[in-house]
Amino acid sequence: MYQQFLCLLVEKKILLKNIDLLDLFGEKEKNLKIIRSYFSKLKITHRGEIVLIKGKEDFVDDFYLKFNQILNRYKLNSCLQENDLHFILNDMDNEFYNQNVILNGPSGLVIKAKTKNQNKMLEMSSKFDLLFVYGPAGTGKTYTSVAIAVKALKNKEVKKIILTRPAVESGENLGFLPGDLKEKLDPYMSPLYDALSDMIPPTKLKKLLHDNIIEIAPLAFMRGRTLDSAFVLLDEAQNATISQMKMFLTRMGPSAKFIISGDKTQIDLPKNQKSGLIHAINILNKEKKIGFLQLHESDVIRHKLVQLIIKAYNDE
Repeated sequence: MYQQFLCLLVEKKILLKNIDLLDLFGEKEKNLKIIRSYFSKLKITHRGEIVLIKGKEDFVDDFYLKFNQILNRYKLNSCLQENDLHFILNDMDNEFYNQNVILNGPSGLVIKAKTKNQNKMLEMSSKFDLLFVYGPAGTGKTYTSVAIAVKALKNKEVKKIILTRPAVESGENLGFLPGDLKEKLDPYMSPLYDALSDMIPPTKLKKLLHDNIIEIAPLAFMRGRTLDSAFVLLDEAQNATISQMKMFLTRMGPSAKFIISGDKTQIDLPKNQKSGLIHAINILNKEKKIGFLQLHESDVIRHKLVQLIIKAYNDE
């Protein structure tokens, strides 16, 4: 009888190739603990990229099926949330859950394309290696661009992300601000840091920044470089001069993806300087290999009054 019982026990291995274990299992293996709670009669362990499952054959087979569904969900969203696990492990249909989803953040935040044009931006970023996106404040240009880049990094489509913007803001001069270069620049880069914080766990984000896999730097620092195997975002591009825009566009390596975003109505350059964004759109808009997308008041996702404010200023 004892020998017959032993024969029913099996062990299976699952190899997790090219998968970020922190994204899959969660911080402090929170997701793995949830999975174990559904399969309490199995012994589930992992050693690096190998998951070991031991127990009765029918339980192991059931786990194998469910875990593959979990892996498919992870690969689809480049992240795994608690809701995903419960939907799959409870045999519930969660197809609606992924409509227009770009990726999932570490705190259960589902990052979606929230408007028709944001969804178009997602589609066009796959089609074009160079994409210009322009429109009024609050349309999600920066946030959506960062989400698209983070998803590409998680899917190993690129080796790094470079986020840049001109160090120009209305009414302020970097030379008169206190602190070293980083301290001076960080306030201008805060929208980029904020977006990244929604999409990547804090400890992992800190490591990616430290290892220079995610780089945040002013536009001037791009000079002389070849930006390749990277997803590169130029934010607030309306504040780039014509020469800066030309310099930036000619940094593009053969395997790079560029998204250039800005608002043509919020130019902070001196009056004698023309916007590099407007100039680039004017001279390149007939190139079929380059994408152009204009966002409108209807794409504003801030307070509903923002749409009215933008319309009032445009009609002035």
